[in-house]
Amino acid sequence: MPYDYDDQNIFAKILRGEIPNDTVLETEHSLAFNDIAPQAPVHVLVIPKGAYVCYDHFASTASDAEIVDFNRSVADVCRMTGVAPGADGAGYRAITNCGEDGVQEVPHFHLHILGGRPLGRMLDKS
Repeated sequence: MPYDYDDQNIFAKILRGEIPNDTVLETEHSLAFNDIAPQAPVHVLVIPKGAYVCYDHFASTASDAEIVDFNRSVADVCRMTGVAPGADGAGYRAITNCGEDGVQEVPHFHLHILGGRPLGRMLDKS
């Protein structure tokens, strides 16, 4: 997949402040916000502030600081929303999509954190 970043995608517009969001966490390199069409009681998107198309693009070209910040942000969101396993959390699912076969709808790397209820099997056999 070529990494041609479209700076007019919805997440780029959110990062520029052109579209509002329901922020859960913001750091130097990451933004986490509630999904506008949640598929579970907890459905938060975590995105890097850099122009990365998908996970492998981010993992291969982001700076060490961006990678650490993003991963710590994911952990913080899981803790903050109560889905991290431990005292009360019963777990979560983390999903990222890439390209046509992965059904990626927004060409900006983003990780969905879903939880708050049993989520069922990940994929069907179709």
